[in-house]
Amino acid sequence: MKLASCVLYVFDLDESASFYRDLLGLEVSLRTTTAALMVDGSSGCQLYLRALGSNAPHTLGGIGLQCMIWTAADAEELRRCEEVLRKRDAHVTTGHAEGFDWVEGRDPSDVPVMVSHPGPDEVPRQEIITRIYAW
Repeated sequence: MKLASCVLYVFDLDESASFYRDLLGLEVSLRTTTAALMVDGSSGCQLYLRALGSNAPHTLGGIGLQCMIWTAADAEELRRCEEVLRKRDAHVTTGHAEGFDWVEGRDPSDVPVMVSHPGPDEVPRQEIITRIYAW
């Protein structure tokens, strides 16, 4: 088993698609007026964005997805992601855990997003990062 797709409700479709294109290199493959399917051509992962408008409620700490954690191909790619977050004023923190580094930001809908390197396929996680308790 491997995760193939995530569905993310967002405030603004264009702004969110631009963010995930810049940060993760995802490209829009299908689009309607209220939804887009973004894909990574090399890994095949998919991110569905569904626009709900600026008045949609967004509750952190409730049931459901709290954060997406992606894996960068290498340390240089992780630094590039950090720079994208900083340029967009979306950077929250940069950290290190047992054997891996990460950068955290907030997407245009204020959803936490992290990018780590190396990924769990290279460095199996030996502990639960304390960051998951603070969203």
